[in-house]
Amino acid sequence: MLIVEDDATIRTALVRALGAREHSTMTAPTALEGLQSIVSHRPDVVLLDLGLPDLDGATLLPMIRSVSDVPVIVVSARDDGRDIVALLDAGADDYLVKPFAVDQLDARIRAVLRRAEPERPPAEVAVGGLVMDARARTAVLDGVALELSPKEFDLLLYLAERAGEVVSKRELLAKVWNQPYGGADKTVDVHLHWLRKKLGETAEHPRYVHRVRGVGVKVASPP
Repeated sequence: MLIVEDDATIRTALVRALGAREHSTMTAPTALEGLQSIVSHRPDVVLLDLGLPDLDGATLLPMIRSVSDVPVIVVSARDDGRDIVALLDAGADDYLVKPFAVDQLDARIRAVLRRAEPERPPAEVAVGGLVMDARARTAVLDGVALELSPKEFDLLLYLAERAGEVVSKRELLAKVWNQPYGGADKTVDVHLHWLRKKLGETAEHPRYVHRVRGVGVKVASPP
């Protein structure tokens, strides 16, 4: 889990106490470092302080929600009821007022983790003659296995899971490349070019990967 807390004493105490309860932790002393850690390391839970030196935690929360569904437990000395409600409405999963017992925090962590357990996705995604197995990480086109790089597989799977839906390049950069606040469209274009080549098609004569000019790209069954 990620602890976003500027007070070194509190950070150290939380790391020690949660480690004793078999939680693996990482820390960030500022809001922006915390956001970067969420994007880069994808923690299972975030403990978010509000009084951070660069951005208030209340400002950071919607930024987190724009890039991740990670459970967020706000841990703060602020105890105003209206503020607590506003943060829960803004996307926090729980709110714990400092000081608190670590056993209580541990119970809250277990609770949000239970609620966050996703349903297992279907083993296979099929679009026309394209069949992808997300668990085995295999892709087969018309009975022939495709040799895809890890990122090509992730890109094609993301599009295949949303067959018929136009997906923007910004969304692809955020979800496939974990670059929510930047990244070059050229990166997506190059990988789409490689995918089309392996699928036996071109941008001018698509079968599965269709460009929607000015909007994005979609995967669809051949006519």
